[in-house]
Amino acid sequence: MTNQKPSLMLVDGMALLFRAFYATAVTGQFMINSNGTPTNGIHGFVKHLFTAVSSFKPSHLAVCWDMGSKTFRTELFSDYKGNRGEAPIELIPQFDLVKEVVASFDIPNIGLAGYEADDCIGTIANQSKDLARVSILTGDQDMLQLLDDSISVILLKKGYGNYLVHTPETFFEDKGITPRQMIDLKALMGDTSDNYPGVKGIGEKTALKLLQEFEHVEGIISNLDRLSKSNKTKIEQDLEMLHLSRLLAEIKCDVPVSCALDDASLRIEKEKAVNKLMELELRGLQRLLPIDEMFVS
Repeated sequence: MTNQKPSLMLVDGMALLFRAFYATAVTGQFMINSNGTPTNGIHGFVKHLFTAVSSFKPSHLAVCWDMGSKTFRTELFSDYKGNRGEAPIELIPQFDLVKEVVASFDIPNIGLAGYEADDCIGTIANQSKDLARVSILTGDQDMLQLLDDSISVILLKKGYGNYLVHTPETFFEDKGITPRQMIDLKALMGDTSDNYPGVKGIGEKTALKLLQEFEHVEGIISNLDRLSKSNKTKIEQDLEMLHLSRLLAEIKCDVPVSCALDDASLRIEKEKAVNKLMELELRGLQRLLPIDEMFVS
């Protein structure tokens, strides 16, 4: 039997926590424990995490986090993500507590001030892809630009245990461009959820057509005379924003973070993990913890 490469799952902590929080917050189910602390986001986060572990069976796992809203992107463009309000008051105490829960599973928490979780994930995925098969668990389509022969992206769908797994092949079938061209796609069409405009008046359909023909932003710019009059005018008028949007869209894969594969080995000490869950009164979650043979007693 050949030695199979280890499999490393990199988890977009914010994506899981926010998804879990908002899924229950709509109905006001904040799961307040006896200390008066809401735990709905943490509860759903743990459920998402271990449902994915049981579905994909990674041998190694690390969770990446945003470390505050100020990043190099907000320096470049002050309105970046400026459409997002303050975090709900019930979510705020859960940011630190969820990391304590992850630490109790002996899973690394990774984040770096000035960068987003995406940048940490991109960096570690690229550092690890020769040593391991890497998968990225997220709800964020932006991560699709990281797809590679050794990197797949698992997108969370509605509910628990529903996923759309992308590889470079499925992405190409879906969009007709390569994963790296996704950066140029977002540069052209902008991103309403991250609040940057791209080129006014250019939507996904036109952007895809231009990229299929001219490959990337530079290719489009050096062939402006071959574009329709209206597309040429739109791009010329928004040239500066096009370049800026491209910088905002690209996940940085060279930030100063690292995660040694050994440190991410999935070895949960049952007692330590269960104690933490009980302390926060997160009942019913211990049955989701990976099966006993994975535990270190």
